[in-house]
Amino acid sequence: MTHKEQIQKSPSGGFRGFRHIPNFITCLNLFSGSVAVWLAFNGNLEAAFIAILLSAVFDFFDGFAARILKAYSPMGKELDSLADVISFGLAPGAIVFSLLSESGINEFLPYLAFLIPVFSALRLAKFNIDDRQTSSFIGLPTPANAIFLSGLAFSYSDFLVINLWLLVAITLFFSYLLVAEIPMFALKLKSLAWKENRIQYIFLFGAILILAALQFNAFAPIIAWYILLSIISALFQPKGRNRKSNI
Repeated sequence: MTHKEQIQKSPSGGFRGFRHIPNFITCLNLFSGSVAVWLAFNGNLEAAFIAILLSAVFDFFDGFAARILKAYSPMGKELDSLADVISFGLAPGAIVFSLLSESGINEFLPYLAFLIPVFSALRLAKFNIDDRQTSSFIGLPTPANAIFLSGLAFSYSDFLVINLWLLVAITLFFSYLLVAEIPMFALKLKSLAWKENRIQYIFLFGAILILAALQFNAFAPIIAWYILLSIISALFQPKGRNRKSNI
């Protein structure tokens, strides 16, 4: 059986349409992300944030479905990256654009927000050809970046509009994090053992505490906790152990 036939054959040898389920879920990610862009440009930042969260859910389940159904394909890989550029690149960029536009200080300043989709595309292209990432990421994953920025807008939009240069600094810093050579751990658990998944369990415990304390305002702080823990973990982790996981 050729590689192409292996891709096309459903795991049960039955209905061949099963192999299209992951791509269908990816298309839902893209659709939700496109809605988020429209909502953001129309100033509905709360709804845009919810649409981005929905895209993140679809982004998780398309990979999950591909693994369960063994329905991997080159098209699926490319479609996933294209969808992520919209949902986790352009959509958070549109949110930051709207926030910067509200200040009215400078008519050109809001366009700085489009560094976010540019660096998101660079991050995704880099990921697709980078064979160093098997069990962790190098650079901030685009869904995490999108959830952080949209979560900030959801919870602290008034504060960000008043403190405009803080928003500019955050935009520049997180654009850098997308392509930085900084190891970031993946949340996949190889087993339930504490020793193999220590960092993931510490993150989940901290995230639960943050969620309990801040509730709907917890999304951006949870991503900040993820970044901080990744950096701390990288400082104490032997070099050469960071290699490819799905984004």
